[in-house]
Amino acid sequence: MLHTNLGRSGLKISRLCLGTMNFGWHATEKEAFRIMDAALDAGINLFDTANSYGGTKEQRGLTEELIGQWFAKGKSRRERVVLATKVYGTMPDSHDGPNAPAGLSAFKIRRHVEASLRRLRTDHIELYQMHHVDERVTWSELWETFAALIQQGKIIYVGSSNFAAWHLVQAQEAAKCRGLFGLASEQHKYNLMCRLPELEVLPAADSLGLALLAYSPLQGGLLGTPTPKKATGVRRLHEVSQKDAEDSSVRLTSYSTFCKELGEGESTVALAWLLANPRVAAPIIGPRTFEQFQSSLRALETTLDESALTKLDEIFPGPGGAAPKAYAW
Repeated sequence: MLHTNLGRSGLKISRLCLGTMNFGWHATEKEAFRIMDAALDAGINLFDTANSYGGTKEQRGLTEELIGQWFAKGKSRRERVVLATKVYGTMPDSHDGPNAPAGLSAFKIRRHVEASLRRLRTDHIELYQMHHVDERVTWSELWETFAALIQQGKIIYVGSSNFAAWHLVQAQEAAKCRGLFGLASEQHKYNLMCRLPELEVLPAADSLGLALLAYSPLQGGLLGTPTPKKATGVRRLHEVSQKDAEDSSVRLTSYSTFCKELGEGESTVALAWLLANPRVAAPIIGPRTFEQFQSSLRALETTLDESALTKLDEIFPGPGGAAPKAYAW
């Protein structure tokens, strides 16, 4: 297994991150446990989840519970995992009252970190991530809250997810003014079909020393199947639409043909493309089955040469580089 630092921190993480969004929903407890066992055996130490994962609104928290049960069933499992979870969404907790809606108030963060710790059966979280930006909350409130949790030993690093580049800059400047380390990572949707982050988010994260964790590396399954139309059956509503699939069918067909020429599977090439980008710390794989997990490991052994990378740029052209050079003289 290849490893890299979590941004400018000294923490080493695996170049593949195990995403657990499907656990307890699309993957049964037995299958989830089997995948996590195999991930550890393969050297994957970064496991990513969120307090809101689990399926329906009433099932939110189920994924964290499954991970906690898995920790409890095996000696040293917890010690071998760099655990990442998230906070922001609405949870099925009647005691939240008027504070139930999604957000990042100090009240909500303190309540929800305790609930995550209970579900995960642990006393600390290595990477605690804001699942989305909350522009109603000041950075002072956020950093005071996170600093207290770090002081208490309940979290070690703070990360963000779905932040714009200017949010990252704001967060780091506010942390710097308080003498804090600030963000360690940004988790962002990034793949061959979604390259908009190349304009600003990737350059900003790189400049600020943040690890870029790329979620949805297969664009909801579209980049992982030899038959584009079949991919729509496994898509997530917030990732791709039927129109997106239809509009992209020509490119996906060209992509499938090119992968056959390379002698590699579509999902392998999509992951290898991300691993070839020095600005990406780790793609987040989200297997629903043990077989999907196993196939993901092939990307670690696959190197795309310059001609292959150029061809992929032709099939899935990005925005043209970083802003403002991509669109201004």
